[in-house]
Amino acid sequence: MAQPDEPHPPVVPSCPLPSKTCDVVPTERPRSCCGMALAGLRTAKYHLPEWHRRNAGVCFEAYTTGEQAERGRGEAKHLMKHAAASAQRAQGYSKATLGQRLQDLQFWRVELQKEIMELDAETNLLVAQKLRLERALDATEVPYSVVIDNLECRERRQPPDLVIDEVEKQLMKEADLIRDIRDLLKRTIIQAATQIRSNRIQKENCELDWSDKVETYNIDDKCIGYCTDSTDVQFHPSSVKFEENASTPKSWAQFSHDNISRAEQEKLASVQLRSLINNIIHDASEDLRMQRAAVSEAFDSHCRELDDAKLRLESHLKQILKDIGDEEANIENLKKAIRDKEAFLKVAQTRLYDRSSRPNVELCRDEPQFRLVNEVEGLTVFLEALKRKLMESEQNLKNLEETRMKLEKEIAVKANSIFIDRQKCMGYRVRYPVDLEVASYQQ
Repeated sequence: MAQPDEPHPPVVPSCPLPSKTCDVVPTERPRSCCGMALAGLRTAKYHLPEWHRRNAGVCFEAYTTGEQAERGRGEAKHLMKHAAASAQRAQGYSKATLGQRLQDLQFWRVELQKEIMELDAETNLLVAQKLRLERALDATEVPYSVVIDNLECRERRQPPDLVIDEVEKQLMKEADLIRDIRDLLKRTIIQAATQIRSNRIQKENCELDWSDKVETYNIDDKCIGYCTDSTDVQFHPSSVKFEENASTPKSWAQFSHDNISRAEQEKLASVQLRSLINNIIHDASEDLRMQRAAVSEAFDSHCRELDDAKLRLESHLKQILKDIGDEEANIENLKKAIRDKEAFLKVAQTRLYDRSSRPNVELCRDEPQFRLVNEVEGLTVFLEALKRKLMESEQNLKNLEETRMKLEKEIAVKANSIFIDRQKCMGYRVRYPVDLEVASYQQ
């Protein structure tokens, strides 16, 4: 600090300095011989000592006042230098503080901008994953309609093929699996939508903070450019105060730190959700693929069983048709044999009838009579046996015909079951999506 100039030594007045300045007091005047005529002229005059004291007092007062003024000028000069240096230092310190503040603002502004860009990119990735979920959900509609159609088609099977077989169990399992996958995809879509909304809310908070930082940076950058030569500076006495809602440097930094921390948490939750979505779509696709393979294997196995059963029934039907032909021929032979035996019986009975007309003693039980009777009895026995056999053969033919009808019905039932399983069900399952994971990427 510059030292103030020393004051010049005082100039000593030529008149003697009394120790004390005293006021002029009236004293007794010597009586004049003139009496009352001179009284009025003598009342305002001083004695010589009084005059000297009066002059000395005026000189001392002038000296004291000059000395005090000179000392005041030195103090003023010193104060001006000190005030100028202090103001310069204060302005420089304020400018340096504003510069540091600008660096802090720039740091947080860059961090917030980085977080905003990363959160925006992560939100876009999550939106794409949500779109995959929606496409995967749409892709499950075809498999579900295929399964329901298969179950409804198989309800049109005819007894006794209308059974709860392995195919139906696998189809029911597939329908339950698709319903579970659809429910899971719907819940995950809602979760993704909630996370997207949280990401955007936090991004908006960071953007507001970033916007405030940009505005504040511009204000402080403008403030750091102010100087005593600036033309747009003026007095603002009311600005020298702290706002009630003003933050502290610690709370100010903590606010941006909390925004970035929450953004990081939302970003981490979004990344984890995207990974979960990938796993869900992959696992669902694998489960559907394996179940589809199980259903196809069950259909193939059941169709082979139906083919084998149908072939066996057709083989039996072929044999039954042959047996029916043989039985019909046998019945014809039996009828012919009966007719032939009836012709012999008629001859024998006619002979007996005619011989019963022999007169008197000629009505003899001779050997021809016995032979004719034996012949009639033998033919009767054979005819009865042939007729019983004919009845048995006709019953056998009836049974064969009923069996033929049953076999033909069974073959028709098997053919209907094969048509339903192979043509309707397996043919419709060609529309089944190849891969749910691939379908989630398709437009």
